Amino acid sequence: MSTPADHSPASWANERERGTLRILRVMRWIAVAAGRPIARLVLHPITLYFLVANAKARRESARYLARALQRPARWRDVYRHIHRFASTVLDRVYFLQERFDQFEVRATGADPVHALLARSEGVMLAGAHFGSFEALRASAQGRGVRVAMLMYEDNARLINATLAAVAPNAQLHTIALGRAGAMLELRSWLDAGGLAGLLADRTLPGHSERSRALMLDFLGAPARFSDGPFRLAAMLRRPVYFMAGLHEGGKRYELRFVELADFRSDAPTGGLDTDQRVRAAVERYVGLLAALCVESPYNWFNFYDFWATDDAA
Repeated sequence: MSTPADHSPASWANERERGTLRILRVMRWIAVAAGRPIARLVLHPITLYFLVANAKARRESARYLARALQRPARWRDVYRHIHRFASTVLDRVYFLQERFDQFEVRATGADPVHALLARSEGVMLAGAHFGSFEALRASAQGRGVRVAMLMYEDNARLINATLAAVAPNAQLHTIALGRAGAMLELRSWLDAGGLAGLLADRTLPGHSERSRALMLDFLGAPARFSDGPFRLAAMLRRPVYFMAGLHEGGKRYELRFVELADFRSDAPTGGLDTDQRVRAAVERYVGLLAALCVESPYNWFNFYDFWATDDAA
């Protein structure tokens, strides 16, 4: 079942990232003033405050965790979920300030991506609000790899303004979707052998004939996923990989890469046309994300009713 992507009441566009940005500003002050060991201790009262004060985040965390844990979520589960989110936000400050010596980052399944980049072939990454994307930037910078983040235009302005305040000297590159010239900029970036990542676990606002929302089973119930990121990869004839930066606790992160589809040829593959290949890539993405949520449930950070339909929102 598929429907045109639209601007529903449950759209992430209505959620915005303002709450995250406020937290980031607080974390920046704590990180700089206290240092990471003390700052991590301060996360506990911050987590407790949000657990008590933010009823919506608490409720939606419990709903999601019940699916991922396959049992009713307890308060300590929700506390652990919010604390993991706060930990990744704190670490984002240090990653952006290039204090990489404070972390252990390992990669799994990255060899095919490195092989493509070694041939100056750009790669698209389909991530999620899972763990830390900044861990990828840290690893890539150590290898001399250029990374760009694709965002919707309004979100890109908010993120860039806040990250500039956190780390003014950080070498960040974002490509704002929805504005004139974005496709040419993205194509040039990939042609130069860069990585381009976007978070594919939220649908883009607004109607587009080039993007459709698919209702797919996710952790036991239908949820809305956009095929836009994968149609973009097909249009640009690029390989697309699933990528997640799992926070394993303390200073440890794992970057996980899995190939979703290779659109470098627009010829039918295995008897499938482009639409079918795009749908297969979305379904593979959703399956991998669901498995990862079960494996590492406290790393997924969508604190709203992800399963809401237009009628129920």
